[in-house]
Amino acid sequence: MFELIDRRAYKQKAAEVLRTASVPAQIMTAFYMALLILLSLVDSMAGSNLIGSFITIFTSLLSSVLAAGFGLYCIAIRRGERAEYLTLFDGFSFVGKIILLSIVRMFFITLWSMLFVIPGIVAAFRYRFAFWNLYENPGIGVMEALDMSKRQTMGYKSQLLLLDLSYLGWGILSTLPAFVVSYLAISQVRFTAFSNYNAFYDAYTAAVANPAGALGIPAWVMALILGLWSLMVSLFYYPNYVCTELEYFETAKSTSGIGKDVPPWSDGGRDQWGSQGPDGLGGF
Repeated sequence: MFELIDRRAYKQKAAEVLRTASVPAQIMTAFYMALLILLSLVDSMAGSNLIGSFITIFTSLLSSVLAAGFGLYCIAIRRGERAEYLTLFDGFSFVGKIILLSIVRMFFITLWSMLFVIPGIVAAFRYRFAFWNLYENPGIGVMEALDMSKRQTMGYKSQLLLLDLSYLGWGILSTLPAFVVSYLAISQVRFTAFSNYNAFYDAYTAAVANPAGALGIPAWVMALILGLWSLMVSLFYYPNYVCTELEYFETAKSTSGIGKDVPPWSDGGRDQWGSQGPDGLGGF
């Protein structure tokens, strides 16, 4: 069972909730993005060796923990609770489960993607609410959070897709400097004379892989530029996007009967979805 969501009304509701926050949403977003910029700078200076790869993975996982903190911030203000700056670090109280869920979720999405692109996309939306389940109840297991999400997203996958598409313009705008740098790097290669095709091909692939390096821009400078631009753009949409998704999650909990205080296989269980079960791709 599901209901059609009025996306505009939910966005408005999220905006009203954000206005009640003790720490203004824009300030919390700036704080969150500043921490992500710091992690990006560390990653950019790590190099491309084995240690650098480890640091990249480590900073990526830390980003997931900070994202959990921002989600907890939205949950707190929706409940009328006081959310402070330190709320952004509350995810560290169950950091192990957040990291494990990030890894397992990506593993399943990757497996589905091996079949074809579309099943991978569907799987990404099927597991969309897994993190929200864990944020609300850190005591549940990782697989339990995923199972609950599979059932909660029945009928909501396409609506979540439309929600993402409604913010697509902001996403493109936030990556605009990266597109500009890539274009300049490739253009520089195209208008440079090479002695043979192999030299051109090597230069072209290098420009695509590392456009900032091709233009002589240090990696940390590029990371800082991209981070600051993303921070400025995020102030206008990111808090509303996250809190609107939370509203979708709350609606999905209500209509599916699967939520914080409901065991994953009770009150509807497997039989509610027939032969598809919780592991089926489910209704779109």
